[in-house]
Parts: sequence; structure tokens; C-alpha cells
Amino acid sequence: MFNPNFILLYVANPLASADFYAKLLGKPAIEKSPTFAMFALESGVKLGLWAKHTVEPAVTASQGGSELAFAVANNDIVTAQHNDWKERGLVIAQTPTAMDFGYTFVALDPDGNRLRVFAPSAP
Repeated sequence: MFNPNFILLYVANPLASADFYAKLLGKPAIEKSPTFAMFALESGVKLGLWAKHTVEPAVTASQGGSELAFAVANNDIVTAQHNDWKERGLVIAQTPTAMDFGYTFVALDPDGNRLRVFAPSAP
């Protein structure tokens, strides 16, 4: 069986996006070039930032059609992360709110990719 283990985001400037994600994730990229950057996450998943003008086949979708999600343990962590990212200047697309799946907020990276932080609802 195949297990997804790599997330690719198409970005305008991989070096600038790598700096953004290094600050956001608290770790440096393990690879950086003008057309691609990569992070190894603690879960084993890799996050790649690919220059959208070099992707083949060419990208036809607009940004914001997917989300990079971060599950956290409780609502207080969601609120604290929202406050931290807001203070860092991230664009907040959705302020903390209760939804059917849990307590959540959404920020945007410099390319408009959605970054969702959420605390799942209790079963």
C-alpha cells in the first residue's frame, strides 16, 4: 500500500517561502535552491516548496485550493498559535472559531496557501 509522505506547495519564490516556513516551523530547510526548498517534518512527512513557474506539467489551479493543517491538543493552543502568527504578521483568513470538527483558525502563507490550526472535537 502507498502512504503519502510528501506535500508539495507551488510558490512564487522558494527561497523566500523557505525563510517563511523556517520561522513558522522553527527549523531550517534541509534543501534550498532558487526553484525548490524542502523541510523534513518530525512526523516523517516532507514539505516541498516548488517554484510554480518551473512545475511540469504547468500549474493551472489557483492558490488556496488546499490546506496544510496542524492538529493541536486543545483550544488554548489554537488561540495561542493564532495570537503568535498574528503578531508575526501572517494574514489571518479565519479567526478562531468553533466548527463541526473542532476549534480552528486559518492563516495564509505569502503565496495564499491556507494554514489551518485546529483542536479536534472530542468524540
